[in-house]
Amino acid sequence: MSGTSAALTPPADAVAPVRHPDAPAPGELLGAHYEHCFGCGGAQPHGLHLEARAGDGVRITAEFTVRPVHQGAPGLAHGGVLATALDETLGSLNWLLRTIAVTGRLETDFRRPVPVGTVLYLEAEVTAVAGRKIYCTATGRTGGPEGPVAVRADALFVEVKVDHFIDNGRPEEIRAAMSDPDQIRRARAFEVNP
Repeated sequence: MSGTSAALTPPADAVAPVRHPDAPAPGELLGAHYEHCFGCGGAQPHGLHLEARAGDGVRITAEFTVRPVHQGAPGLAHGGVLATALDETLGSLNWLLRTIAVTGRLETDFRRPVPVGTVLYLEAEVTAVAGRKIYCTATGRTGGPEGPVAVRADALFVEVKVDHFIDNGRPEEIRAAMSDPDQIRRARAFEVNP
């Protein structure tokens, strides 16, 4: 943790995270939690199409390629897109805990520009849990999984009930997601978006 915000420092009574016994196996592709998600969904033509894989413990890895539609400055990724990639990666950690949680706080550090055409290699882990609060951190590297850090983030996710989405989402999308006969896909549709 960067320590830049007291809100992202786990309290003294926080506990180490525990991977759920039914979590995807290390190396398993997590797939999109919702096909219309800007971060991971395949139905978003300008989305990130981020692909995350379960790691050991409560860690995941992910990748996405910066495309021309992701530009901010000419030829460079938009900072908001990079923050989105970090948020999506961090949110995917909740699948390893089998917890529905939303982003409560996200602090991002931008260390170097990320050119269009670059593959961003992301790694995230849950560092602590305190009640409904889930503390986690992520890095995004260029040039390979061991390359230089381009972006990093610390985050706080807050566990919620599915009612959070039902009460706040657009009814037509909620009905469509809730009527999916695939129980896993139905549960995953509500896993990360605030």
